[in-house]
Amino acid sequence: MVLAEILRHPRFELVGVGVSNPEKIGLDAGDLCGAPKTGISATGSVAELIALRPDAVVHYGPTAQFADENIRVIGDFLRAGIDVCSTAMTPWVWPSMDKIPGVWRDPISEACATGGASCFTTGIDPGFANDLFPMTLMGLCGEVQSVRASELLDYTDYEGDYELEMGIGKPPEYTALLEHPDLLIMAWGPTVPMIAEAAGIDLERITTTWDKWVTPVDRPSAKGTVRAGTVAAIRFTVNGIHHDREVITLEHVNRIGLDAAPDWPSGIRDDVYRVDILGSPSISQETSFRFTDGSGRTPAIAGCLATGMRALNAVPAVNNLPPGWVTALDLPLIAGTGTIR
Repeated sequence: MVLAEILRHPRFELVGVGVSNPEKIGLDAGDLCGAPKTGISATGSVAELIALRPDAVVHYGPTAQFADENIRVIGDFLRAGIDVCSTAMTPWVWPSMDKIPGVWRDPISEACATGGASCFTTGIDPGFANDLFPMTLMGLCGEVQSVRASELLDYTDYEGDYELEMGIGKPPEYTALLEHPDLLIMAWGPTVPMIAEAAGIDLERITTTWDKWVTPVDRPSAKGTVRAGTVAAIRFTVNGIHHDREVITLEHVNRIGLDAAPDWPSGIRDDVYRVDILGSPSISQETSFRFTDGSGRTPAIAGCLATGMRALNAVPAVNNLPPGWVTALDLPLIAGTGTIR
């Protein structure tokens, strides 16, 4: 999806495409995204991409489950002096978080220093929906008593990973990976200390909650049937505690079917990201991602495109920053130069 946007964008020039699927090597970039031929062939070689000397690489690699491979690929670009904007290693949204292991952080710090390059990681949640959105709205307040950023999504059409990670489709006694508090905080909670840093406060601790909802009926999904008696919705929170009070909350409610877990939070619209601030003034903002081109693509796919475009549109700003880690707090307003045409 992002490749198609690059090809028609007046601000960006595509100079190379890297792929991990061997079946795509040698294909024209246009063929990969349903666009006319470009004369640019996909490669599986990082060295070939480095030889093109791009201004930056936008990296849509796998999740942190494949950390070693992500670190190897991103590190090679950085050591060659090429800035990287990525959506892969979402704990890097706030790389100074103390729960991130040194083996995930130190090689990238070294690579940035060696190549004089910068590394920016973003996502949707963790990412702009719970860092850019809430922090922007907090800037409109005189006082913030609490801020909550919520993802409220129906996963019926979602094809991403959630079985092992969230336990959706599993028996209720199954312990999902993210049920472990330390893992949940590292994987989904890095924007909690980021918001605290932006607000100028110290957190005493970060806590988590996890709830499951078991479906009484079979539920169809893009990944197969979620059977009756298994988990069809999960709700978790990651909470920043200040002065023994929960002041920053990240919340997920992910369900198979809009009628699942009917007592849990939903948006005014379906499939939304929501920010609620209690303060002076109190603010509520709900954001939905949709395609209106008649393609029938789902809100989940629209959110994926928005995530990819956040990384792409950040490239010029990241190019202008000093070498090292880049977070949402380091970036200027990314207004989408060249998007109106």
